[in-house]
Amino acid sequence: MSHLAESIQIRSTQFKNRIIKGAMSEALANTAGQPNHLHFGLYEAWAKGGLGCAITGNVMVDLRAKNEPGVVGVESERDLALLKQWADVGKKYGMVQLVQLSHPGRQCPKGLNKETVAPSAVAFSPMLATTFGTPRALREEEILDIIQRFATAAAVCEKAGFEGVQLHGAHGYLISQFLSPLTNQRTDQWGGSIENRMRFLLEAYKAVRAATSDNFIISVKLNSADFQRGGITEEDVVTVFKAIDAAGIDLIEVSGGTYEAPAMAGAKEEKRKASTIAREAYFLDFAAKIRKEVKCHLMVTGGFRTVEGMNAALDSGACEFIGIARPFAVEPALADRLIAGQDVRYGVDKIKTGIPMVDKMAIMEIIWYAAQFKSIGEGKQPNPKLSPLKVFFNYLKGNLTAVIKGRVNSRKSA
Repeated sequence: MSHLAESIQIRSTQFKNRIIKGAMSEALANTAGQPNHLHFGLYEAWAKGGLGCAITGNVMVDLRAKNEPGVVGVESERDLALLKQWADVGKKYGMVQLVQLSHPGRQCPKGLNKETVAPSAVAFSPMLATTFGTPRALREEEILDIIQRFATAAAVCEKAGFEGVQLHGAHGYLISQFLSPLTNQRTDQWGGSIENRMRFLLEAYKAVRAATSDNFIISVKLNSADFQRGGITEEDVVTVFKAIDAAGIDLIEVSGGTYEAPAMAGAKEEKRKASTIAREAYFLDFAAKIRKEVKCHLMVTGGFRTVEGMNAALDSGACEFIGIARPFAVEPALADRLIAGQDVRYGVDKIKTGIPMVDKMAIMEIIWYAAQFKSIGEGKQPNPKLSPLKVFFNYLKGNLTAVIKGRVNSRKSA
């Protein structure tokens, strides 16, 4: 039997196979950050297609801090009934669902939110400075409030019926910003040494664990590297992995990159090492190394395209779960195909608009797939040939509308 088809248990939850859909932003929520029929339809399509586990797109723990329009937010039990509908989709088909909880920190487009906060007031690189403004450094009481927001959101997700959550600690979002010396230049207990820089992650985990039951799964997504000069070192990364493992984390997803160095979206695919190409997955080499240091379950996402490569990764012991993201946007029933021994069918080309500045960023690798999610959520077939340029202009239109509405609302509340 293929390793992919093997079941595995974490706490009291049984995963029917080793395939996990990695988190991808759905961008389907209304302006109030509520999930709707499009989310339910999308996740039902994946569940009906044999998927063992789905990690949702990033769900904001603070709707004052959105990374883009259309994100879901969980700040209270306001939308508990809608969240229950979402959770029930997975239960109907035996698909585990983990809600990815996130705070974007400085990675918020200019004008989308009233203000942008981060560990430190560090500006983006010139290429992205036109899109993202320089944030304000968080105050101590604000840091503690955000930690509690992670706990509150997790408790609501458990009450709704989700099997667990994933803390988004990668890709340059707030937890990742605290971990990196590039974006965390604080001199208090939250910055400086790696012990201080990982304090936010550990405190957020402890708060979530305290707010949920013993059966609730807590995962974290962490960078193996942020691929930036002066960023977090591999030695520090290993320290973080070991610390969160010792704290009791159930599952770590190994990833990498930020908006400024977007390895997570395949932007550095052409520069991968020969050994990585041979083993398919972008971050499998690091997972094999860290496997010797931690006891928790590991998931590797990015680059898997053949059943042989996936089974080889599982057989090596480097990870217990195979994470696949983008292929699920164009083939909802992919899990059933993989279990049947068939490789990924659609090899989507690099998403390019023809606008050099845009094509250098990770954004197109996100919004093009979000357009596919909307189609699937509506019960339609995805379109692998969808024009990236058309998607980009629709995205600009949506962002502009959201910014204008945000400014109007800010004036009304002033």
